[in-house]
Amino acid sequence: MKYYLIAGEASGDLHGSNLMKGLLKSDPQAEFRFWGGDKMAEVGGAEGLAKHYRQTSFFGVADVLKHLPTIFGQLGECERDVVEFAPDVLILIDYPGFNFKMAKFAHKKGIRTFYYISPKVWAWKEHRVNLIRKYVDKLFIIFPFEIEYFRQRGIDAVYEGNPIVDSIDQTLAVLPSEEQFRAENGLGDKRLVALLAGSRKNEIKKNLAFMVQLAAAHPEFQFVVAGVSWLEASLYEQYLEGSSVKFLTDKTYALLKYSDAAVVCSGTATLETALIGTPEVVCYCMDEFSYRVARAFVKIGFISLVNIIMGREVVKELIQHDMTVEKASSELRAILPGGVRYEQMKKDYDELAAIIGGVGASDRFAQRMVELLRKEK
Repeated sequence: MKYYLIAGEASGDLHGSNLMKGLLKSDPQAEFRFWGGDKMAEVGGAEGLAKHYRQTSFFGVADVLKHLPTIFGQLGECERDVVEFAPDVLILIDYPGFNFKMAKFAHKKGIRTFYYISPKVWAWKEHRVNLIRKYVDKLFIIFPFEIEYFRQRGIDAVYEGNPIVDSIDQTLAVLPSEEQFRAENGLGDKRLVALLAGSRKNEIKKNLAFMVQLAAAHPEFQFVVAGVSWLEASLYEQYLEGSSVKFLTDKTYALLKYSDAAVVCSGTATLETALIGTPEVVCYCMDEFSYRVARAFVKIGFISLVNIIMGREVVKELIQHDMTVEKASSELRAILPGGVRYEQMKKDYDELAAIIGGVGASDRFAQRMVELLRKEK
């Protein structure tokens, strides 16, 4: 069968690639066309990559408004490409602003549509539930609490675990030793603190300068930024110049594994950090306009997936005006080995891992998709 997948961010590229591997196991003759990134291209072939997410990732209200002409142009381009490829199914991976428009388009064209990794409609923009019900043929969710949430709203969603577990398991299995990792990256003997400042340009601009200030207050640790290769190194370097903070690219899981603690921008990274087992404090800042919009419309009490899944504060969240060096320093001391919150955080992480479930989710999701498609042929 023919599968057209759309992922607009790095996390979507990762999960899309693992899903494609699973689809090939259940459907060895699978053909792929996709908007995504390098990881999806490794599975589906570079010739199948219609657009890289480096060209499609926009963050925050102001950034989206600024790039509206580009976004509408990309929508038209994607629509034409989908029609030309004529897939058996369109698989949308998170990225709601773009993908809901594609779901509506596919529905009008009679193209079967699966939504893989539901947008966080339970956090804000709950009206999008109506779009899922109207334009999506099957919804695939990755958090257990979403099962009942969508059931109460008339949507029978498929839950098979969380694919993040697969990604972590695959990466940790082939990591070098800590000694080798330190030696290869010139990290010395100090205890490590990982800095995850986000995966988008605007996130880096709003959060990394603060993290460097925090590092300056703690010379006893080696702070290390986990960079991503799809952003220019110069974007990070302008904030790191003159500091003792190190910079590594595409080594996030290894860095987290060998760090005593992490300072993490909100997002999927908060859950990844917890599942790896690294104590963390969440620090997040955005432009003031986007922050005020979020305050007005976000309906949940937390921004980190760890706290949302657990339904209580497991990791401290320092957001916008609460994001100060003093508060972050206090929390950092508390979560380090020997700190007053260290043992409890580790216990909470074990509980979280049990809730999320084990490996193999990507393959299970893919198998369910293939089964559903074959039933309708």
